[in-house]
Amino acid sequence: MRVAIFGLGYVGAVSGACLAELGHEVVGVDVSDAKIDMINRGEAPIVEEMIAELTAGAVSMGRFRATKDAAAALIDAEASLVSVGTPTARDGTPDLSFVDAVVAEIGAALKGGDRPHTVIIRSTVPPGTTERRLAPLLEKAAGEPLGGRLSLAFNPEFLREGRSVRDFRQPPFTIIGALSDKAYDDVARLYAGVESEVVRTTPEVAESIKLLSNAWHGLKVAFANEAGRILKAAGVDSRRALEIFVKDAVLNISPAYLRPGFAFGGSCLPKDLRAMISIAERGRAAAPIMKAALASNEAHLEAALAAVRACGRRPAVLFGLAFKPGTDDLRESPYVALAERLIGKGYALKIVDPYVDASRLMGKNKEFIEREIPHFVEMMAKDAEEAVDAAEIVIYGHATGVDKGAILERGVGKILIDLSGDKDLEACGADYRSVAW
Repeated sequence: MRVAIFGLGYVGAVSGACLAELGHEVVGVDVSDAKIDMINRGEAPIVEEMIAELTAGAVSMGRFRATKDAAAALIDAEASLVSVGTPTARDGTPDLSFVDAVVAEIGAALKGGDRPHTVIIRSTVPPGTTERRLAPLLEKAAGEPLGGRLSLAFNPEFLREGRSVRDFRQPPFTIIGALSDKAYDDVARLYAGVESEVVRTTPEVAESIKLLSNAWHGLKVAFANEAGRILKAAGVDSRRALEIFVKDAVLNISPAYLRPGFAFGGSCLPKDLRAMISIAERGRAAAPIMKAALASNEAHLEAALAAVRACGRRPAVLFGLAFKPGTDDLRESPYVALAERLIGKGYALKIVDPYVDASRLMGKNKEFIEREIPHFVEMMAKDAEEAVDAAEIVIYGHATGVDKGAILERGVGKILIDLSGDKDLEACGADYRSVAW
């Protein structure tokens, strides 16, 4: 393909050289004379492993050059990549002025033409920017709507400085947030030859993946450092502990737990977070992440309570009382906490959880529920169908297949608040609501 790249910083310079290596004809566009001159001499404008050789080879083969003239770069281009910076503004939000200016410049240069063209946004932007901000801007500048010869997509990059060439060649995935089949096909064709899973999604989801990824990476670094401080205070070699910790690819470094749902609870997570905090406090080591995890969990519980209260004080049924399905463990269950608060707010509440049998509860488990909800036995419903029929609000935490069937069959017209993200519930004819999706 013939490609124009706007912005020749780390992302643009690496993308240009690597796309040329894939066989594309690339023209880089930048406002810096110094960067343009360097590329046209076959020199990389950045210091990066392998980039000097790649740039020199691409330029010598005639596949990579640079210019300040956007219109000239777009004359024969089938696609353009926007990879200009989005620095932080004074109020903490990303400054999108450079992206706006380039998209408007591209649109103006394409105005009145007849050649199909796909604009691909690579700059990091907030979710919704491509579709709600840049699409109208491009249409206005080009004087025509998207969907004809013009297409638009968001394609996040995951290039780490210092090894960005390797990351370009072997990305974790190629994400294409496309507004049309044409946009998707063009971006996919651009990366033909790169071995990775190609994921098609909406632009706003694609935009969010880049922000989620960097937030997660920052959290991991901060977590490791905080854990190190705490463990050092306890006389533990944190390097060895974390070296072993990351060997668990089933729970620790994996998709486990990384999905929106309800608050965590049970006999382990809250207790062990508090233990880490206590160790930190004894050793006078700061532990803001550990404390924030508990505070965030409490905020999630409050969000669920607010979602129910927004429906008014109506008869309600809660599916799930144990902290997770298939168990009767009620200790620090977020469902127990939710039920207790709803009762305190005057809700007529029934609870369905066939795994919780009051006659079999014992020890700390029994002590906990009798302390939190002394008369919980009176609220336990034996028949899920009758409980759904009697309720106006159905709160879904977890349920057996049979009990979920009662909701799907008899929940039509009722308010259904989903705390677990069960997609089966979305089409049951209820007034479906959720907390985090």
